Amino acid sequence: MPLSKTLLLTIVLAPLFGAVVAGLFRRQVGRAGAAAITIAGVALSCALSFYVLYQLVWGGAPVFNQNLYTWFEVGRISANVGFMVDRLTAMMMVVVTFVSLMVHIYTIGYMAEDDGFQRFFSYIALFTFSMLMLVMSNNFLQLFFGWEAVGLVSYLLIGFWFKRPSAIFANMKAFLVNRVGDFGFLLGIAGVLYWFGSLDYAQVFQATLGGPILTKTVEIFAGHPWSVATIVCICLFIGAMGKSAQVPLHVWLPDSMEGPTPISALIHAATMVTAGIFMVARMSPLFELSETALSFVLVIGATTALFTGLIGIVQNDIKRVVAYSTLSQLGYMTVALGVSAYAGGVYHLMTHAFFKALLFLGAGSVIVAMHHEQDMRYMGGLRKYMPITWITMWLGSLALAGAPGFAGFFSKDAIIEAVGESHRWGAGYAYFCVMAGVFVTALYSFRLLYMTFHGKERFVVDAHHGHGHDDHGDHGHHEPGHLAHAPHESPWVITLPLVLLAIPSVLIGWFTIGPMLFDGWFRAAIRVAEHNDVLKELGHEFHGAGAMVLHGFTQAPFWIAFAGFAVATYIWLLNPGIADKAKNALRPLYNVLANKYWVDELYQAVFARGGVALGRGLWKGGDAGVIDGLVVNGSAAVVARVSATVRWLQSGYLYHYAFAMILGLIALLGGVYWIAHAAP
Repeated sequence: MPLSKTLLLTIVLAPLFGAVVAGLFRRQVGRAGAAAITIAGVALSCALSFYVLYQLVWGGAPVFNQNLYTWFEVGRISANVGFMVDRLTAMMMVVVTFVSLMVHIYTIGYMAEDDGFQRFFSYIALFTFSMLMLVMSNNFLQLFFGWEAVGLVSYLLIGFWFKRPSAIFANMKAFLVNRVGDFGFLLGIAGVLYWFGSLDYAQVFQATLGGPILTKTVEIFAGHPWSVATIVCICLFIGAMGKSAQVPLHVWLPDSMEGPTPISALIHAATMVTAGIFMVARMSPLFELSETALSFVLVIGATTALFTGLIGIVQNDIKRVVAYSTLSQLGYMTVALGVSAYAGGVYHLMTHAFFKALLFLGAGSVIVAMHHEQDMRYMGGLRKYMPITWITMWLGSLALAGAPGFAGFFSKDAIIEAVGESHRWGAGYAYFCVMAGVFVTALYSFRLLYMTFHGKERFVVDAHHGHGHDDHGDHGHHEPGHLAHAPHESPWVITLPLVLLAIPSVLIGWFTIGPMLFDGWFRAAIRVAEHNDVLKELGHEFHGAGAMVLHGFTQAPFWIAFAGFAVATYIWLLNPGIADKAKNALRPLYNVLANKYWVDELYQAVFARGGVALGRGLWKGGDAGVIDGLVVNGSAAVVARVSATVRWLQSGYLYHYAFAMILGLIALLGGVYWIAHAAP
């Protein structure tokens, strides 16, 4: 049975309806009403997304690709609002709506005492609508609408506590860095329209199968022809570098921790940062035309996977450790795209969404219990106070570290194997980065667990230092490490989403690895050239999930991860004093990582201060000096001088005029006399 327009419209519009009601009718619906209506909208969207996935996979429904509304037509170019729902889209819809639903439920508990409760629900429902518009679009213009909409809502959410200067700085940083990426993205879309003559996915992808576009080149620099496909793909990927926080446009993501914890989970797990990965996978027919673009993707992803993960090792803020982990895992997804293992990249996106949302929400649960203390140096020994959070965080961390049998193991190992199989330029460098990244991931994951839940308690329960409950918007109510009362397990609205996210974090890989990676589950949604198909090569060696898990225990990634686990256990559990000694011994390296390679300072000095200096120079020199001083005021000054001179001649006295007439008459007679006598 084919999918209906009404069904798909309901999926998209239900969260939007909830967002509008919660945001614009706050007085009428109240706090409970705002939560109820947004959760109902997202829950309906989630249920129908599961139904769509079921229909496409088991119900025999064909791929849906229709325009619902024509926005404008200019000549042969038309812009439409339409949906393209295939298996790739359906999988993204399920992931986005399910994680969003968990975040919505969790938010009831986390934001219970916050003044912006209804505003927050309105924003996160709007976020869900924006992401659904992005993944369901069937053309580049609607994709760009969704792309910008998630950017806008993330700006509102990162700066949600707008009275804190750090939050305003962070959301402006996210907004500006994403504008850089979006400039490239817009150029890519313009290139698609210019060279392919259409913004519709189906028409553009059809054109990649043959025709003049395959051999068309452009000379950006004289004597150096570039393939059109390379230019378009690199421009599109620059958009993905901004949205999916790849080096060097990664600097906004850790700062986005300034928003409330639920939004960290939503931005980092299921929505905004995965948009770039989804977009490149969706554009696989285009990217397969350019080896150069894919090598570019590969090298950027590999650099991100290793070097941002290293920063996570030295972070003390529990949310920032998870944020740098997100950067690193996005690098893994990008590496998969770069070796043409698009299914592997999207598969890691799916498994990562569950365990990363779990880790963020678990971190939020800890933060609530610790009265909004986020520094892990003031935690420790929390497992006896928070057993559910402790167990679910362990499960999420094991999935993240790629422990055999957990969701992250299947997707991460498949990516590492695919990179090892690839012969693309940059694959050797990428293989080193993803292998080293395995050790780094295990190291910061278990460091976080040990510093938070194990060892001796590094906080003091001291009623004199507390001021009742803490306001979410301000961390300054207590001295570090002093709590008003003992930490305790979070309420069920916080722990239930943790449990529901832990289940797929552990189990989902077992059912999905074979079909999604090796059995062509995505069908025509992802297109890979025969000579690039590394996953097909790996498929010959795949003998089921169980065999892969058993084989995993003998493979290098497992032992590298185990080494990371062992080092973390020795340093942060068995011998905590060593950490400070190591820090002092490796001070230069520690400083490099603690200062995040000074990339922020570089951008601050070159782009921020440079931009201000350039603006001031143009204002003082160009506007005030040339335009105002020379052109506007200068011309006025000339007129003033001329008129002053003329005014002196026009005195109004009769004898002045008589004197001037006599002088003129003498000069005239003298001239006539000179001419008469000078003539031969």
